[in-house]
Amino acid sequence: MIRRRPVLATALVALLTATVAACDDAGGLRGAGATPTAVSPARLWPSLKPAASPAWPYDEVQIETVKGVTAPGDDIRRVDPAAVVRAEIAAHPDDYRGAKAPYRDVSARLADCAPGRDRSRCPVLQAYYRDLTGDGREDMTLGFRLSPTNQTAVRVYTFEQHRLVQVFANDDAVIGVELAGRSVIIRSPAGIAGYEYRTTWAWDPEQRAMVFSRDEFLRTGQHKPTHARTKDPSGSPSPAPQLFSPEPSPAGPTGSAAPSPRPSATPSASLR
Repeated sequence: MIRRRPVLATALVALLTATVAACDDAGGLRGAGATPTAVSPARLWPSLKPAASPAWPYDEVQIETVKGVTAPGDDIRRVDPAAVVRAEIAAHPDDYRGAKAPYRDVSARLADCAPGRDRSRCPVLQAYYRDLTGDGREDMTLGFRLSPTNQTAVRVYTFEQHRLVQVFANDDAVIGVELAGRSVIIRSPAGIAGYEYRTTWAWDPEQRAMVFSRDEFLRTGQHKPTHARTKDPSGSPSPAPQLFSPEPSPAGPTGSAAPSPRPSATPSASLR
């Protein structure tokens, strides 16, 4: 009597081996190598007492009603942007009127916003309309140049109970302004070549205002750090220690984040 079971078992093992190999060739799971050990953050100065107040009060938002400016049906597209700026000047004379006012030239230049005048001298920029508050209606993002400081004022307005309300205000040196979702992104010079400082302000339904959300110090181009030079005792100049040398890092869609020094003027200082 011939026993065929060992032959059949050998054939099955060979078939299974070939099948597994085929699965591996078709994109099966493969090991990625050793996983690096996770390292938890090291807490410094655990006995340090917390500060009593924040150094940068970004959450101090002051909502302001624009007096004397209305629109039929609360249609914000029918609001005259120049009239809104005039209302701000009237509400804050210390900023715009007088020889010592920081933005003293804005009031005079508003005359060029009138029909028939040289519009290239008008400080009011094109208004943009988008629903930033999430109520289904358009809001107005307005900008105007602040002279003689060469800064740009950025404002956001919405209608609430038939009143035009300013829900965001920021005065700064501006490279560009972007709207993304319900956020306003302001790009400013960082003071270091190849970098820019970027702040994001998002709509907060509880505070009914655009509040500070995040800030970034982003690389936007190539930059070779400069080296300060000091004199040694012999009188010949010698290079001083390098104070800042950004390390190369992969750039994403908006650049690469780096540690951010605070600007000389805090954005919250310009919130009205």
